[in-house]
Amino acid sequence: MSLPSLALPTRSGESSDSMPDTRVRVVDVYPYRNELVNPEFLLLHRAPDTAYEGQWRMVGGKIETDEAAWEAGLREVEEETGHAPTHFWALPSVNTFYEWREDRINLTPAFAAALPGDPTLDDEHDAFGWWPAREAAQRLDWPEQKRLLRLADRMLRDGIPPSLVIAT
Repeated sequence: MSLPSLALPTRSGESSDSMPDTRVRVVDVYPYRNELVNPEFLLLHRAPDTAYEGQWRMVGGKIETDEAAWEAGLREVEEETGHAPTHFWALPSVNTFYEWREDRINLTPAFAAALPGDPTLDDEHDAFGWWPAREAAQRLDWPEQKRLLRLADRMLRDGIPPSLVIAT
């Protein structure tokens, strides 16, 4: 399923082509494993000559044509870790950011995925690590990604509403 571009309203309430483009085009997924007391989150280190080279990042990627955002999240987890999640759910929030070069506002659906083990690294990554939420968030560069990782941690501790769980 292709997701439409959203036109933002102007102050008068009418849409305008001069307003920034708004897109849902990528997803973020926060992989975790349940430890005895605290969940640990997986971050992948971006390899040389890749987008975001040298950064620690969660799983993420583009939504393909005719693919729902949650389907893209599942696919990206499997591609980037080599594992199908044992539990997969939507975070009730999105990563929102602005790209000034494209004059584009991105609305990025976010998910969390329990993994059964360590990832098998692909060509895009050269290292991985598991950390408690506070330590993992400190390694992320983008404030919205830090916020969403902390939200996933809080929801794991408080309980995930069944309506957010995606049957896989």
